[in-house]
Amino acid sequence: MRGPDHQQAAMFSYVGLEERIPASHPLRAMRRMADEALRGLNAKFDTLYAKEGRPSIPPERLLRALLLQALYSLRSEILLMEQLDFGLHFRWFVGLGLDDAVWDVTVFTKNRDRLLKGEIAQAFFDQVLAQARRADLLSDEHFTVDGTLIEAWASHKSFKRKDGSSPPPADGTRNPTVNFHKEPRGNETHQSTSDPEARLYRKSSNTPALLCYQGHVLMENRNGLTVGAKLTLATGTAERESAKTLVRKVAGRRRITVGGDKGYDTQDFVRGLREMNATPHVAQNTSNRRSAIDSRTTRHAGYATSQVKRKRIEEGFGWLKTVAVLRKAHHRGQKLVEWMFVFRMAAYNLVRMRNLVPAG
Repeated sequence: MRGPDHQQAAMFSYVGLEERIPASHPLRAMRRMADEALRGLNAKFDTLYAKEGRPSIPPERLLRALLLQALYSLRSEILLMEQLDFGLHFRWFVGLGLDDAVWDVTVFTKNRDRLLKGEIAQAFFDQVLAQARRADLLSDEHFTVDGTLIEAWASHKSFKRKDGSSPPPADGTRNPTVNFHKEPRGNETHQSTSDPEARLYRKSSNTPALLCYQGHVLMENRNGLTVGAKLTLATGTAERESAKTLVRKVAGRRRITVGGDKGYDTQDFVRGLREMNATPHVAQNTSNRRSAIDSRTTRHAGYATSQVKRKRIEEGFGWLKTVAVLRKAHHRGQKLVEWMFVFRMAAYNLVRMRNLVPAG
């Protein structure tokens, strides 16, 4: 017998949010680890909010919502609020009840400066990393460094002369046609009017120049977890300079190895690693010059292993740009883009740790 297609709204529900989320749902493990990290930030949150006045939206809920934005590839806070309004698993993860009203999208705008000033993204990253260390998931000997370009929230049409001498567009429309043919443009003479901190840069001669920033990551080789992340202006030396800064935080008396691609094969970078008691396991660049890596390093089996392991760092960049939709920044300014970059690398660690940490 065919059932009738009659819909009748129920007045009451006797099934709570906790019962609606399956025990095996991936968000359960993510929520446990996120809550543990957020509990470690209680003292930091207390310093960011006034002791008196009207209670604000808990920062823990805002951060859990931003985690969902990265995990479910939501490109804007407007889409995040839509999902939070009717998605039961979203409400459960953030901490809202079935009848709680969702926030206005401007709460992120109003609280972003507070969270940025308190360096909450880096603190959250450190708390997640501390969980991985307690679970013995991190290697303290073998690491990999690499960088990637994060396209800025600015177009080539906004890249104009700093002295204001750029000619006005011929058609004068809202989206004018601009011809850059044979016009020399560089960061010394031009600047974006949309994001003045973005730099015109290309990573190789075979790729187009983009207005972008550079994200840098230090990965441990055992499980591919990120142990260091930062974002800088896009320059030709930023990758190597940032790599040394990140390696310095994990270097110590014990000798470590640091892998990388051939872009790190320079005399200055290799010498700097050795001064930090780190063995450079970077790929040899013998295309047009002599490599800084000789047979003293390449003859060991560990060098070949590092060359295989170092490619796992691209998995993090791939997740960041596809799942976490950070191929192109949705904010302007280096500090804010770096905040999102570090926070989403912490989310990537949570995704990996969910499969590495035993259930419960």
